[in-house]
Amino acid sequence: MTSEPRKRPLAPLEVTNVVPRGLRIAAAVSWRVAAVALVLYGLMLVAGYFATVLIPLGIALLLSALMVPAVDKLVDWRVPKGLSAAIVLVAGLGVIGGLLTFVISEFSSGLPQLQQQVGQSLDTIRDWLEHGPLHLRDEQIKDFINNIIDTIKTNQAAITSGALTTAVSIGEVLAGFILTLFILIFFLYDGEGIWSFMVRGVPQNVRERVDVAGRRSFSSLVSYVRATAAVAVVDAVGIGIGLAIVGVPLVVPLSALVFLGAFIPIIGAVIAGAVAVLVALVANGVIAALIVLAIVIGVMQLESHILQPWLLGRAVRLHPLAVVLAITAGLVAAGIPGALLAVPLLAVLNAGVRSLLSDRDRYTDADDVDVLDDSGSRPGARAKE
Repeated sequence: MTSEPRKRPLAPLEVTNVVPRGLRIAAAVSWRVAAVALVLYGLMLVAGYFATVLIPLGIALLLSALMVPAVDKLVDWRVPKGLSAAIVLVAGLGVIGGLLTFVISEFSSGLPQLQQQVGQSLDTIRDWLEHGPLHLRDEQIKDFINNIIDTIKTNQAAITSGALTTAVSIGEVLAGFILTLFILIFFLYDGEGIWSFMVRGVPQNVRERVDVAGRRSFSSLVSYVRATAAVAVVDAVGIGIGLAIVGVPLVVPLSALVFLGAFIPIIGAVIAGAVAVLVALVANGVIAALIVLAIVIGVMQLESHILQPWLLGRAVRLHPLAVVLAITAGLVAAGIPGALLAVPLLAVLNAGVRSLLSDRDRYTDADDVDVLDDSGSRPGARAKE
């Protein structure tokens, strides 16, 4: 009698042998991407909640990047730090106030001419509608105008509510301006001390790298603001000269709009140029509008192919696609202030991450990068007084 063969116990089934390797890698990557996306979404919610504080803080940081080199230059000339900050701040506010006053006065003086040209253009359009290919009757045109007036009257409550909302927004803008000015004063006077205090919270073993990365980031911000200001001046002067040659009214306000719009890369210049073309179309006719459009396109090409790669490319080293995506994300998250601050924030993060990942930045530039010890002093570097 033969004994039955003894059955071997089955080996436990391992999940790693069942799930394909590609699927396991995809799952591991997916939950990490989901975690990062969740953190970013949370940060966006927090930033939106504290936008009233963060937007003035960001604008003050941009202004400080523009003014700090002048303060440092005065300090090098033996002017006390507080007096240097006060001189630069008052001079900057004086320049901004003078420009705003000049722009408003030019707008007020050019408004009657614009109204006269708009009236002539409307008469021309009405004559074309009556005697052109459409052959509209005078009654049809009047009915169309009356319908517009009736629509405005019907939505008068909504318009009034919008006006009240605008008044509230003006109050918020004024409060934000005061907060920005307050923050800017401290950035100019004690920016070094504020940064030193923040770096003390970093562990000692990485404090040097964080300190260097932060200073690299601020240097990148200074370069960005300088380059953007140079591009904005070229855009405003070029388009302003073209508008003056064509005879478009409100040349100075439109040039100022182009200058301000240039601080929002790509999108701002397009919007400001579109406004200039629209004013030329309404005030001077189709031919003048086409000439202004050609001038705007020419200046845009100069900016895109020469100024942007030469100045901004060297300053911040950002790809144009990254710039467009950053502006779009900032516009969706915080409107115009978000679009204004998106590219500087990206430039700061880019410079900081590059510095943290580069071993060459660890012990270089002792004159410009002063490393903090546990007490907050800088024993091995030359501090600027």
